Amino acid sequence: MANPYEVEHNIKDKPKSRSQRPDMSSFFNQLNQIDTNSTSARTHNNPNAVPTPVDIAAAERLLQDQYTYLLQNSDNPNHRAFLENLVSDVETMIEDPPEKVAGVPQSYLDELDRVSKKSLKKDDMCPICAEKFLDDEFPLVVQLPCHKTHRFDLECVGPWLRLQGTCPLDRKELMKKKEVPKVEKEEEEDYDEMFA
Repeated sequence: MANPYEVEHNIKDKPKSRSQRPDMSSFFNQLNQIDTNSTSARTHNNPNAVPTPVDIAAAERLLQDQYTYLLQNSDNPNHRAFLENLVSDVETMIEDPPEKVAGVPQSYLDELDRVSKKSLKKDDMCPICAEKFLDDEFPLVVQLPCHKTHRFDLECVGPWLRLQGTCPLDRKELMKKKEVPKVEKEEEEDYDEMFA
């Protein structure tokens, strides 16, 4: 039954397409508990408190649960193999959790290159959720700096990047600074002020 506003403005219910992407709200809630790089106004009661490995493992387990959900609903063998690889990598992190979160800050995700809808092809899909980008009315697709073909739905790759800090496809560290090559100084000739 429509409410009076919908009747007056002739708003009709659109059938919602079922998205395969799981809800990540519990993951982000846990991540906020352990994020020490947070730029939010919220401060911790104890400024010297750091997340314990148990807290980090809990966030990793929530991420693993989401990928397991996607794995159970996948029909494509290549997609299943990719997700199984992600799940096993996360399992390794759960068994031996790090002392601190190795992922990228939220500001890094905000600055990732966005891919325009016009440049997406009809068959382009997210490697994580296996949904075609153009099936979404307003796709938010990002391209990772490691390779121009590494494109993901931001809501799919964001949780992985926040915890791992690596590309899910090639495992390149995204926050690693490129080293500037050092130029070795040649022995300078003695400078004679007279001939300057």
